[in-house]
This record gives sequence, structure tokens and C-alpha cells, in this order.
Amino acid sequence: YGFINTCLKSLVVEKYGEETWEKLRLQAGVQDSFLTFEVYKDEITMQLVDKACKILGVPADMVLREFGEYFFEFCKRSGYDHMLRTLGGNLYEFIENLDALHSYLSLSYQAILFLFVFPQEMNAPSFRVEKNEDGSMHLHYYSDRRGLCHIVPGIIGAAALDFFNIEISMEIVNQTEEEERTGKKEHIVFLVTQNPVFSYKERKKFSSSPQCLGDSEKQFENQLNKEDLEKAKNTIRDRGSSVCPVKKSHWKTIRGIITLGKGKLLRGFDPVYPKSLWIDTKTFCNGLPFHMVFDKELRVKQAGVSIQKIVPGLQTMGICLDQYFSIVHPEVPFTISSIQKFINSQFVFQTRREMMPESWKQRPMLELRGQMIWMESLQCMLYLCSPLLRTLHELEERQMHIADIAPHDVTRDLILLNQQRLAEMELSNQLERKKEELRILSKHLEEEKKKTEALLYAMLPQHVANQLKEGKRVEAGEFKECTILFSDVVTFTNICAQCEPIQIVLMLNSMYLQFDRLTTVHDVYKVETIGDAYMVVGGVPVPVPTHAERVANFALGMIIAAKGVQNPVSGNPIQIRVGIHTGPVLAGVVGEKMPRYCLFGDTVNIASRMESHGVPSKIHLSSSAYQCLEYKNFEMTERGEIEVKGKGKMHTYFLIRNKTATENEIMGRP
Repeated sequence: YGFINTCLKSLVVEKYGEETWEKLRLQAGVQDSFLTFEVYKDEITMQLVDKACKILGVPADMVLREFGEYFFEFCKRSGYDHMLRTLGGNLYEFIENLDALHSYLSLSYQAILFLFVFPQEMNAPSFRVEKNEDGSMHLHYYSDRRGLCHIVPGIIGAAALDFFNIEISMEIVNQTEEEERTGKKEHIVFLVTQNPVFSYKERKKFSSSPQCLGDSEKQFENQLNKEDLEKAKNTIRDRGSSVCPVKKSHWKTIRGIITLGKGKLLRGFDPVYPKSLWIDTKTFCNGLPFHMVFDKELRVKQAGVSIQKIVPGLQTMGICLDQYFSIVHPEVPFTISSIQKFINSQFVFQTRREMMPESWKQRPMLELRGQMIWMESLQCMLYLCSPLLRTLHELEERQMHIADIAPHDVTRDLILLNQQRLAEMELSNQLERKKEELRILSKHLEEEKKKTEALLYAMLPQHVANQLKEGKRVEAGEFKECTILFSDVVTFTNICAQCEPIQIVLMLNSMYLQFDRLTTVHDVYKVETIGDAYMVVGGVPVPVPTHAERVANFALGMIIAAKGVQNPVSGNPIQIRVGIHTGPVLAGVVGEKMPRYCLFGDTVNIASRMESHGVPSKIHLSSSAYQCLEYKNFEMTERGEIEVKGKGKMHTYFLIRNKTATENEIMGRP
């Protein structure tokens, strides 16, 4: 499920950062987010793990172990803390009940298998634990998925430290393909050794007294008051002499099994059994309607009434159980020795279709789930079970009713509760999908917003555009000194008269694309284009002291760029005139519909006159522009006095080149 991949993403983001996750997922070729209850292929998870090893430079076993430790914490944060804590009172019981937890979650979440799960037909791993005389344990781990065993020490180690305050070490002592199990699964055997984790004070106390490092249980019993212990033993002995000690007071019984003044249960509790079983066969078979007893040869000796009703063949005592049922979980052969080996696991039986009555052959097969109990005195196995049903729909599919299940069986409540839970899960899935859709839409919206802003910033200065977006009024600003450039195409009117409109558009577009790129190279502001006229300014809207040099370099680039644009009439490169003037201007936004950032003042007029009175393929400078560039490594020549329309005589110059910059630098080429 996506829960696993989400956890892996959370680990990478939390410990290594968003950039590492982005790099990891791109290399693995997976999406950015995962739906919790969505089923994903195993390959996605394995790809993420493999790429994480390469990017982080860490061996796979270390990555998986760290993932196991983090996954345990992630599960706790996700609301499974209490469920995990109540699995067992010690580490042995915790591990022993992991299979039961998988089974419950399979039932409750429609095959959502929780701990150590990677979705591939939703087959959960299986665990079997054995105690050794020296206090260590052998943990047997079976899984369809090879190479993931290193997750186990991470999760088990984290659970041992968090729940039971013990540190453990786990090492692989055997690794084989389990031939005994059907499906051929990986079988890993871990040796688990554990030591208590003491606080600083406890560690100091124990280090000062070597004798205290002995068996903790002995120390506990030595501390018990001998008199109280004797009383408790006498009480238990007295209880053993009577099946039903009615006359003893409640508190006498309590005192018999609890250490006075300490409130701790004695370790030596012995249960009391009646001399004979006070229940008749008929009541037992009716009270436990789904149970079966079979011997070493799998011959049925006894069966509950409900299972007899569903599988009539069981009414013939002595028939072989494997003729009517197959074992679904754990995946072991149907032999008494295999069942005994996995006796702590929950067993799931499924009816065989060919052995069912005609009325059942069109329905889904019935599955039973329960525990196996070996009865040594009878040399028989007791299977206490219930129908494995998740929802009312599954109950109806098998044409069964709530009444078919014993009143004491929690399966009745689980079916009803699960019906509500499934509805909540479906709602949760829908919300998660909507959330993911909104995230994608938000991402697309952000991309479109960036495009819109880029377009807006191409039309208006950024600070002006931001003010307009916020609904503010943009005040006109006065700039004491800036440099303005105008350019136009020589004989543009004649070219237009002899060409198709599309040819003119293509020519101007080819030229303006190069000019626009140069505005970025030299950081000048493009004011507007009208027909063949192109206008830029340096020092507006952001004042800079190098405004004249920037515009001059831009103008030199324009002349070079124009040589690469073809005249559609003659086929020769087009020629442009360029005029530059430096002076003060007033700048502001004009209009509300399609607003433009415009420049006003006599400086604009003089710059336009420099262009119109210029010479083809030359850059015409006013005297003020010349003075700004005079000592800035530019080569310029004097044109002399000319008559300028509306201005009279003016002394002007031509800009030839930049003495220190190469053509590639001018054009912004690498």
C-alpha cells in the first residue's frame, strides 16, 4: 500500500531534505505522493530503496534497517501505537502475536497487511519464535519478498527499546528457501539476544555491586518477605484442595496471590482444573458451532453444528479433513507436523469447491480463521475457529446470517463494526484522492501563475506589476539621468510595399527575438515596439550609474544581430539606424486596459531625433550620451554639427566599438 512508500518518503525528507527526495524519486521514476490505501507495485518500493543506496552511498542492509526503525515510529505516529503496545507483555509475546495482528488487519482493512508489508497480492510475512535456555530467542521470518529481511531488526529493535526498555542484537544465523512451505518462501533465522537498558542511577548501583548483575528474577524473589511467600503458598495449596472454595473471603484469596504491602503478583501461580469436564458433548458442539477435532491422520473426530451444516461431509466421522479443506494461512502442507510447527500462528482454512453441496458451488468459498490447540492426552488437534467474514456483503454472498455465528463470537460485532469502518475508509480514500487532485491542480495553477507573471513582467517592470496586482496606484517617478535608444529599419516602407504581410511579420519577429535576448544580456528595459521602431532605456525603472554603457553595448549588439536578418525583397541583410541620447525623464503607467509603462520628456524626443537623423548601420549619439561614454573604453568618432528638426543645430557623434569587449561578450555568447 501507499502507506509504505509514504513512510519511505517521510524518512528521506526528514533526514536528508526535500531536494534529496526529489532527486531520488526522479531517478526511480515514481510519483511525488502516494495514497495511503492505494495498492502499488513492489517494484516501486524496491526502486526507491535501490536509488536511495546509490544516492546516499549507504549499503542496502543499513538503509533497510534505518527504514525499519523509522517505520516503527511512523506507525506509532499514524495511530497504531496502542494496538502495537497491547500485542504482548514481553518481546517474545510481541513477536508471537505479529501474525495475529496481520490477520486482524487483513480482516479489518480488506487485506491491509500492516507490519513489514510490501504489496504483492497482499501476502504478509510470517513469524515464528523459539525460546532458548540461555534466554536468547530464534526468530524465524518467512516472506515472499527476498532481500527485505534487514527491515526486521530495525522494527523489532525499535519495538523492544520503546515498549520493553531492552536493547537487543539480531544476527542472521541461517538463510534458506523454505521448501516445506508452499509457494517457496525466503526463510531467515535471526538469533535475538537481549539486555536490559538501565538508567544512570541503576547502572551505577549495579556496577558497584557485581552480585547484582545476576538473574533479575532471583533478586526479585529474594526481596519478597518469606512470611508472605509462605502464606501465599498455603493459600494456593488450600485452593487446590477444593474445586469451588465458596467459604473463603475475596480478600483472603487476593492475599494468597499478592505480596502484602508490595502489590506485585507472585511468579508461582498455578491454575486449578476440575476433576472432570462439566459440559456435555451436545452443549459443546452447539456452544462452539465452528470447531473441529482431528487426529494425527487428519481424521475428523468432532465438529461444531454450524460447520456441519455448511459442510455436510463432516457429519461422517472419520473422514479426512484435507479432503474438505485447504490451508490458506500459514502456507504449510496439510500435515499434523507442519501444523504443530506453526501452532502459535492463526490458521485460515478454505472449503474445497468440489466437496461442497450443489447450492454452495456458485457462491464464494467459506474461509475459517482460528487457533490450533494440541491435546497431548488425546493425541488430537482442536481447531477453534470462526467464519472469516469482513462485511455484510460477504455474509450475504455466502447466504449466511448473523444468527449462524455464536452470540459470544466477536465476529458478529466485527462484521457490523467493519461495515462502518469500510464506509469511513472509503470516505478517507475519496478525501485523499481529492487532496491529491487539489495538490496537482495547485501545482498546475502555480505553473500557470508563473507563466502569467512572466508575461506581465515582460510588459511592465516587476515592482510596477506587483503594485498593480495588489490594487495599488502606481505613482509616476522622475529619473534625473537615463539613456534612451531608438532604432528603426532602413527603407522599411519600401519593403512593406513589395512583400506579403507574413514576410514582414517573420522578418520583424526574427530581428526582435534577438534584440529581446540582448536586453537580458545587458540588463536594459524594453519600453515598446511600434512597427519597425524599437525603444529601450537604461537606468529606468531601476536607476544605475552604468546606464549609458549598458545601452551602448546593447546598440553594438543590435548592429551585429541585424546582419543576420534577411531583407525579404533583396535577400541581403537588413540595415538599421540607431539613435541614443542621455537626459532626465518622467516614467509612469498609462491606462487601465492594457496598461503601459511609458517615458515622458524632451529626452525621449531628442533620442528619437538621433535615430531619424542617423545613418544606416551606424549608432548616432547626442553630445550628452557622448560625454557619458567618453572615458568608458568606447571608440567614438565626431560627426559634427547637423540640423535637427525642432532642435536646431546639434553636435553629434558615432559609436564605433567597445575597446575591451569581444563580439561574443557583446552578443552574450559563451
